[in-house]
Amino acid sequence: MREHWVIPDIHGCAKTLRALIEDLIKPSKHDWLYFLGDYIDRGPSSKEVLDYLMYLQREDYNMRLLLGNHEEYLVKSFEDEQNLKSVLGFKQKNKRKKEWLFHGGKQTMESFQLTDLIQFPAEYIDWMRKLEYFVELDDFVLVHAGLNFRADDPFKDKDSMLWIRDFDIIPEKINNRRVIHGHVPVSLEFIDLSIHNKGYKFIDLDNGCYMTKREGFGNLVALELKSMEYKVQYNLDF
Repeated sequence: MREHWVIPDIHGCAKTLRALIEDLIKPSKHDWLYFLGDYIDRGPSSKEVLDYLMYLQREDYNMRLLLGNHEEYLVKSFEDEQNLKSVLGFKQKNKRKKEWLFHGGKQTMESFQLTDLIQFPAEYIDWMRKLEYFVELDDFVLVHAGLNFRADDPFKDKDSMLWIRDFDIIPEKINNRRVIHGHVPVSLEFIDLSIHNKGYKFIDLDNGCYMTKREGFGNLVALELKSMEYKVQYNLDF
């Protein structure tokens, strides 16, 4: 029977990701891997995470990859950098780049051994531009951050899919499916509760992989959608 694994925010933790997939999940090429975004920033090895995901794609694993707010941050910062103009010999400042660097982009730049954002390799930017905003399955909707149920059609608000932190689910708007997302780190105890309590209309799988100094956090989680069993890989990158 095919397995369907959902993996949330990786945040530059390449060793942890590889261990989760190769030692715990051990997927066959008949299985499915769903990634919820935020592959980069904060952790030490963003380039290695992207390279590994691209490798799995080349090896023809069944994969669906969502866009996270950190990938959007990088792409838009890169585009802003390309469009900067000089006024009286002074180059404009890229405010978005400054924000992105502060929120983990600095580690991504170091991972790529870059000091100038304009030199960011185009193949990675193009890869991020092709990432999806959501995945609809029979019983679940997968999204990076969540959905805006105040909108007539929650699937039209792409900004909320990447950035929303609090939302009240109206099940009828998504055919009574459960939402699975990341973006907001929660404890392992809460993850376990939300997985096994069918009264919860959402499952937040983000355990803050990079938050190794906080009790109950600092792991990378993968949830199998048929059995509702999950695997926990402690952080190997810090």
